[in-house]
Amino acid sequence: MNENQRVQQVLSGNTSAFAYFVEAYQDMAITIAYRICGNMQDAEDVVQESYVKAFRNLRSFRSDSKFSTWLYRIVYNTAITQTKKQMWLGSRETVVAEDAIHLADNTFELNMDEAERRELVADVMQKMPAGDALLLTLYYLEDNPVKEIAKITGLNESNVKVKLFRARKLFKEMVVSNYGIQITGS
Repeated sequence: MNENQRVQQVLSGNTSAFAYFVEAYQDMAITIAYRICGNMQDAEDVVQESYVKAFRNLRSFRSDSKFSTWLYRIVYNTAITQTKKQMWLGSRETVVAEDAIHLADNTFELNMDEAERRELVADVMQKMPAGDALLLTLYYLEDNPVKEIAKITGLNESNVKVKLFRARKLFKEMVVSNYGIQITGS
């Protein structure tokens, strides 16, 4: 059964079918809220409120995007509203074409075991600005394409690309400065 059919089940009165969406997307919803709120209790509150909003507004879901994108947008907006954070200071900045060109070339490898790598990534992401950490999470951990990230965050695709480039650069700089680890790649 696809997600549009599940949405139709819920709209037809089978409210227990909504549990599928809670189970399927709860981890990433918590991650997004946590990146914005900065603490787990507030993140859990945001996610709970977001699911209530999603349930109440399910009729407004248009199947032209993925359900996850729609839900993550609700989580994002709810977290921003609750924390009164401004995630993208200067979000209307001009896109520099040279920055966008280098996006695909900015990969790296760390010479350490998987557990150490996860711990390092989590530590660095915790120290990064919330917006940068969120973009890296959505792109690398959730495998969302730039187009979906733009829908979730409300940024245009060019800004997402530039901000991803800058977030990757900052991540690399923080790994080098905080851990003294040289990252291979361009």
